[in-house]
Amino acid sequence: MKYSLLTFLGCTLSVVVHAQQDPLYSQYFNNPMLINPAFAGSNERLYAGVAYRSQWAGIDGGPVTFNLNSHIALMNNKVGVGMLAVQDQLGDIKNTQYGGVFSYRIKLSNSTFSFGMQAGVTRYATDPNAVKVMNNPDPAFYQFTETKFNTGAGVLLQNERYTLSLSVPRMLASSVSQGGQSIQVYSQNFYLYGSYIFYVSERIQFKPSTLLRATAGTQVSADVNANFIFNKFYTAGVFTRKLNTYGLLLQMVTTKYRLGYVFELPGKGSALNYNTHEVSLSLSLDVLKSHNHSSTDF
Repeated sequence: MKYSLLTFLGCTLSVVVHAQQDPLYSQYFNNPMLINPAFAGSNERLYAGVAYRSQWAGIDGGPVTFNLNSHIALMNNKVGVGMLAVQDQLGDIKNTQYGGVFSYRIKLSNSTFSFGMQAGVTRYATDPNAVKVMNNPDPAFYQFTETKFNTGAGVLLQNERYTLSLSVPRMLASSVSQGGQSIQVYSQNFYLYGSYIFYVSERIQFKPSTLLRATAGTQVSADVNANFIFNKFYTAGVFTRKLNTYGLLLQMVTTKYRLGYVFELPGKGSALNYNTHEVSLSLSLDVLKSHNHSSTDF
C-alpha cells in the first residue's frame, strides 16, 4: 500500500514539476507577501509570522509546506523591507527558498500604490531517507542538491476597503539536471488577487476575495473566498479552489497577535480523499513613531 501511495505521489510530483506550480497556501490573504513582495510594510508596522500546511494529512510523503517571514515599514512608512523562508516537501523532494524583499509605497488621494521586488535562492534537494520504498536501496532514489537564484516583482493598490494585487514571485525559470534529466523546478506563476470589504453593520463586515493563479501550459486556477469579520477581531469564512477543494477558515486577531486555522475537504473530483490542515501564527508591533499604533489589519 505504501509503495502504491509513493507511486501516486511520484506521478503527482511529475505533474507539479511539469506545471511548475508554486507551493499552495490557503491563508495568503492573511500574509500576502508570500505571493507579492509589494505587501512588505503595507500594514505600517513590524510583522513576523510562521505557518504550517499539511496537505493530504495521514498519507506518507504527502505535501508539507512551512514558511517563516517578517517585514517592517520604514522611512515614515514609505519603504518596506522583509525576509522570507519557505520549505516545500513532497515525497523525497524538498525545495527551500530564502529571500529578501523590498517595496516602495506612494500615497495617492484615497489609496496607496506599492511596487515591490524580491531576490533570493531556492535549494532543490532529494533525500531518499524521507520515503519508504519496497526495495532499498533503490537506484531511482538518491541524494541530490542544487541551488538556483531567483527574483520576483509585484504591484499593489489598496485602501481601507479594497485590495488589488498583481505579482510574479519567481520571474526566472529554475531547472536542475538530475541523472541526465532536466527537471523544471519553478517557472513564472502569475497571481492576480482582489478583495473588498462590505460593512454589514457596525460590528460585522463581509470580505469576499478572489485569487487567480496562471502558469504557462496549465489552466488558470481560481480561489474564491467569503469571510465574515466580527468586531474586527474574529473571522469565519469558507472558500473553494477550482470548485474541487472546499475549506473552512477561522481566525482570531488582536492588536498584536493573530492565530489562523484552515480545514480543507477534497471535492468529488479529487484523486485522494484526504483532508488538509493549515495553521498560522503571527505578531504585529508598532515599534517606530511613524507606525500605525491601533491597527488590527495584519
